[in-house]
Amino acid sequence: MEKIGLIAGNRKFPLLFAASARKKGCSIIAVAIKGDTSPKLNNLVDKIYWLELADFPKMFDIFRAEGVNNVVMAGQVSPRRLFSGEINKSEELKQILASLRDKKADTLFGAVAQRLEEAGLNLLDSTTFIDEHLPKKGTLTKRQPDFATWEDIYFGLGLAKAVASLDIGQTVAVKSKAIVAVEALEGTDSLIRRAGKISRGKVVIVKVSKPKQDMRFDIPVVGLNTVKNLAKAKAACLAFEAGKTIFIDKEESIRLADKKGISIVAL
Repeated sequence: MEKIGLIAGNRKFPLLFAASARKKGCSIIAVAIKGDTSPKLNNLVDKIYWLELADFPKMFDIFRAEGVNNVVMAGQVSPRRLFSGEINKSEELKQILASLRDKKADTLFGAVAQRLEEAGLNLLDSTTFIDEHLPKKGTLTKRQPDFATWEDIYFGLGLAKAVASLDIGQTVAVKSKAIVAVEALEGTDSLIRRAGKISRGKVVIVKVSKPKQDMRFDIPVVGLNTVKNLAKAKAACLAFEAGKTIFIDKEESIRLADKKGISIVAL
């Protein structure tokens, strides 16, 4: 069996990747982050190493000792931890962060990718083994967007691409061609909750990939939590890029969206 190293962050993406890779006959050696990675990953991998964030540079030695050549990054570390005291516990991690020109997502993930390559490891696309979870173009729900919603979708699409090109975030919220909210470090779920309070319903959420998206990391992800937050916000629609967005728990998410009268569109 081919050994795949998994750098596992938060949410369900690492679980989805591990399950899919094992179905393809791969052996998974995971490095997980205490406080972020789901304990459910224990049952989906062949071997797992749990590290504190401050000990994370040890992953290079772990993969080398395990004979791993190919590595995938799935999930993220909670952004708030970048500003916590954990960073000060590791001189190596402090030096890595201090050497970066900024703390944008591409810069952070790019630095990890470079360190992996320097250690002789090959970082694979994070969509490896999970093509079936990348929806193709079309409306996925029974409810089709009305004309006004389509206008907001395309208005938001241009804005989201502009924001993503600056590596600020990958999601915007719009209503009646007004910019309601823009995603930054807080993530999509927090954006949706904030947009719901401001807009008082009927908001349109547009999520995109970056213009030069590196498919090895920071891939847009939506799922059941996204739709639950859309329902609480009384949103009208979720639109995202086809073929470049991972949709986790798709069937259950679409059922909930249909029940709540929310349109989901892959552009």
